[in-house]
Amino acid sequence: MASDHGSVVHLLPHTYKRIVSAWLEEDCPSFDYGGFVVGGSMAKAKLFGKSAGMVAGVPFFDEVFRQLDCTVEWHLNEGHSVTPITHCATVRGPVRMILLGERVALNTLARCSGIATKSARMLSLVRNAGYSNILAGTRKTTPGFRLVEKYGMLVGGCDTHRIDLSAMTMLKDNHVVAAGSITRAVKAAQAAAGFAIKVEVECQSEAEADEAVAAGADVVMLDNFTGEGVKVAARSLKERWRGRREFLVEVSGGLTEANVAEFVCNDVDVISTSSIHQGVPHVDFSLKIVQ
Repeated sequence: MASDHGSVVHLLPHTYKRIVSAWLEEDCPSFDYGGFVVGGSMAKAKLFGKSAGMVAGVPFFDEVFRQLDCTVEWHLNEGHSVTPITHCATVRGPVRMILLGERVALNTLARCSGIATKSARMLSLVRNAGYSNILAGTRKTTPGFRLVEKYGMLVGGCDTHRIDLSAMTMLKDNHVVAAGSITRAVKAAQAAAGFAIKVEVECQSEAEADEAVAAGADVVMLDNFTGEGVKVAARSLKERWRGRREFLVEVSGGLTEANVAEFVCNDVDVISTSSIHQGVPHVDFSLKIVQ
């Protein structure tokens, strides 16, 4: 995982600071009436973790308060698991600014931590089931919040999968229908993207996966197969093409904590699931002003 080789915060583009600015502008586009009530005297607030989970989203939390002339002192590291009630950090600055950033910072931290927690739990499940390859998320992320959600997957130990449409060409059923065939779609994608961009094809059968491999796809996704169907198809594809073509086999479609163990097979290079980032429970945090 990425965190084995360094801090994942160093992956963040400088533009994340602009995203934080947009969040603050959305939350207070005009007068801050609550801020008027409390004024600008210096204050301190404690961040408490109120439910069990993994802490993730620290750089976003920090940037919210940095832009509001506050400081944050963390009492634990990102990726640390908390139990209720844990004093996680202390925020210092003008009381108006602490309260101005409170909800934006907490919402971001809660969402990112929930994704990291679910990612780590799913990763533990597949490792305990004997799977040693890649567990990834998907591109089914929230518009405008993708960077935070992908960051949470990384903190939880999972692969982000492609970040956006420019990161890899994924040819799904609609692409194939529109292009006329898997082979035509792959050839067109390769011609447009060149050698630097991988091409993946979503396949509904082993025969479609064979066509994709023959056409030159870098990754074939076995989509919505049964657990047993995955094991048979992945093994068959690897054996049939061994020594002739190099490719990865990905499995996706309806995978959850309840059934993912059924799909574990080390002929599968990537297991991808949106369940680690879609509809996951948040980790609950609160920020309390202290005297």
